[in-house]
Amino acid sequence: MKRPVPWVSPLLCLTVLLGGVYYAAVEAGPSLHTVGFAACLLLLVGVDVLDQRVPPIVLLGGRIALYIAVNALDVSGVSRVLFVLVPFTAYFAFGRRTAIVLGSACIAALTAAFTLLVPNWQVRSEYVSDLVMFSLGIVLAITMASVAVREREARVRLEGTMREVEALSAAQERNRLAREIHDSLGHHLTAIGIQLERAATFSDLDPKAAQDALSNARWSADRALTEVRQSVRALGRQPFRLTDALNELIEHLNNDSLAISLDVTGDERDRPLASLTAVYRAAQEALTNACRHSDATEVRLVLAYEDTRASLIVIDDGRGFDLREGFGLRGMRERIAHIGGRLELASAPGRTTVSVTVPW
Repeated sequence: MKRPVPWVSPLLCLTVLLGGVYYAAVEAGPSLHTVGFAACLLLLVGVDVLDQRVPPIVLLGGRIALYIAVNALDVSGVSRVLFVLVPFTAYFAFGRRTAIVLGSACIAALTAAFTLLVPNWQVRSEYVSDLVMFSLGIVLAITMASVAVREREARVRLEGTMREVEALSAAQERNRLAREIHDSLGHHLTAIGIQLERAATFSDLDPKAAQDALSNARWSADRALTEVRQSVRALGRQPFRLTDALNELIEHLNNDSLAISLDVTGDERDRPLASLTAVYRAAQEALTNACRHSDATEVRLVLAYEDTRASLIVIDDGRGFDLREGFGLRGMRERIAHIGGRLELASAPGRTTVSVTVPW
């Protein structure tokens, strides 16, 4: 992985180069030492290009050797600041403990150099100040490296979390589409089957009733195709009125053997689309079960729009059904739970009740 803040090392080397060359030009005058000093610093800048191609221990050893050479050729004394890069770069390759050990070694080396080369340096403020500032630079370098590593780790964790969220979102979207197709297409296919069976039954006895059944079957087929397209294309933001949709649905399911009624109280204007859609899908599933499984002759829907919620109760007089949930009931429960709603089921011969409550 690429080292964090890769610009720090070359920027510091170029700064030392400018400072040393300026000092040599103004104070000491040009010399071969200055040429070697500049060459070593430029070489250090080039070393950063090899950062990903050379073993870390070799790279660290090469840097330290060049830092020593630069200090030996420097006439200004400013280049000792380069040694703060030793623990800084070591932190990324070897970790915090190695960086602290190398930082302490750099401070000890500078102290030893002052002791050997500068008599009584302990009482000379400029050298004490240099040592304090160098030590502070070491601490700051290690701290900066630590912060950079933590930021990189946090970024990696965040990227991993984002990938997990994307995968979860994709799974949720697949489940949503599966529920939409089941709730919509499954209901309409059931309705088509019922209408076609009715048409076949009345084809000779009552041609008009048979023709009405075929018309209703065609409507269900068209409606199914439209709703599947809407689900696939996620056109959920189109205007949707729950009461109108339920009345239209009931109109095409009512027949001589099944009477469906709808009682509505309250106003649905400016209500959340997700809540309205959840109620509609619940009504579809309840009507599908009543038509397909229960042999019901009467179904009553009671829909109430309240200030903070909507409630739907579907009651049929059929023979009841097994409350162990298939895909339809499970999908209905998941859809309603996703928006913080509640689904209750009760089934016995002669009376089955589906109760749905969703919040605004």
